[in-house]
Amino acid sequence: MGQLRTSPLPPRATELERWGLGTPAELRELRSSLRDALTRHGLVQGEDLDEVPHLVVLVATELASNALRHGLPPTSVALLAADDCFILDVADHDLGTVPELIDTHPLDSGGRGLLLAQSVSLAVGWYATKRTKNIWASFPR
Repeated sequence: MGQLRTSPLPPRATELERWGLGTPAELRELRSSLRDALTRHGLVQGEDLDEVPHLVVLVATELASNALRHGLPPTSVALLAADDCFILDVADHDLGTVPELIDTHPLDSGGRGLLLAQSVSLAVGWYATKRTKNIWASFPR
């Protein structure tokens, strides 16, 4: 087990779109809408970046699922842009817990969201505001 590094979003990050989630049933719409948003906001296509939308959607689903399951509603998911990357920011209202990287066993049913985010994104971190706990991950644009 370990703690995720504390780090605010890059100051030049601009919010492109935001989704509010109250139930796991809304994850399907998030996946579809997020994929469209990535294309609409200028994902540069290329051999090395072809899997970026899939990875962003996968990480968004994992982090939002964790926030819905373990955090305090409502959960929000924001897509931001900074320089040459997209940033995914997932927030819930549970200020009493700190995100932890958990060693999981193959048969465990959860706990992989942060590890997955770390393995497929450029960087991952978290920060708290007065009302929310936010976990972010960045991806090439």
